[in-house]
Amino acid sequence: MVVGQSDLSNETSGVPSAGHKQDTTDSDIQAFRAKLSKSKRIVVLAGAGLSAASGIPTFRGNGGHWRKHDVLSLATPAAFIGNPSRCWQFHHYLREIMFKSTPNAAHVALARFALPQLRHSLSPGSSFTLITQNIDGLDRRAIEQVYQEHGVPSPFSSDAQRQPSGDPVLIEMHGQIAGVLCTNYECRHREFNHDSPICAGLAGTKILVEGVSEGDAKTSQEQQNSGPKRSAAEARAWAEARLAGLKQESESPSADPDIPVEDLPRCKRCGALTRPDVVWFTEVPQRIDEVMHVVENADLCMVVGTSAVVHPAATFSTKVKENGGTVAVFNIERSKRDAVADYVFLGPCEDLLSRVLAVDEDR
Repeated sequence: MVVGQSDLSNETSGVPSAGHKQDTTDSDIQAFRAKLSKSKRIVVLAGAGLSAASGIPTFRGNGGHWRKHDVLSLATPAAFIGNPSRCWQFHHYLREIMFKSTPNAAHVALARFALPQLRHSLSPGSSFTLITQNIDGLDRRAIEQVYQEHGVPSPFSSDAQRQPSGDPVLIEMHGQIAGVLCTNYECRHREFNHDSPICAGLAGTKILVEGVSEGDAKTSQEQQNSGPKRSAAEARAWAEARLAGLKQESESPSADPDIPVEDLPRCKRCGALTRPDVVWFTEVPQRIDEVMHVVENADLCMVVGTSAVVHPAATFSTKVKENGGTVAVFNIERSKRDAVADYVFLGPCEDLLSRVLAVDEDR
């Protein structure tokens, strides 16, 4: 059953169709909810579309300064070894954007469904795991908020009660932007660091790179006019970074500010250089054994806000389907992976999930 763009859907996948978000009927939703009510091990694979309504930009979207760089120069182990300054500036840019973002209605809908006392009113006796490809940390924040509102210990706390299945509530398979990892192999300390900026050496570089291109400069100016004014410290940091950038631009039009390695984020335990604790290209996803165990045992897979074309995530829905499970896709547009889906809901995730996962408390 496809919910959205009926004519195109029939041509591209051969799966029956219904309507777009505004055309989604109660019967479409009830058909999926009936299947959900009988499912016992539910897994959600989430991608960038889940965070779109929170204003999280894609790499090829906002942040014009970084569009001139090949991704291999920003987010690979080799890139970090070759130019840790550039890599940290890029990830600092992401940190500042993601820290200021807040969970949207789609995050909240999944977080509420993650809470057993709410989920079991729709899917009795089921377990739930959210496997996210996103590094923004919004899934974790939404879950912690919902659990706190209902007086339930965070599932990430040491005293949290495990699900009967033993499966975790959340797996951030690509890490999280707040994470830092020591590069000293004798230490390898990892932790979440929400400092903004994470170190003095990176202060102001986000403001600098946002203003490089004409389009980004206009956007940055509009944000300054409509948003809060910079503090004196922020203004000084911006001026210093801008002056450093202008000096380097005169030497090389494509140069980035070159921050000395000793001024980049350091390990709090041993003092060595740290790196962002996120999964870069060519690296294996974090907690991959847990991920594959959850997917292998799932009887219902919801693919949310992702085309799931990058491995190993590309295999998840197929694996569930091969094991006799049900696959439902929630996305803004069609993708090749829809061919294995039993249900395809097209539209903004924040609208669809709020309706499809509404529990008794919401109705």
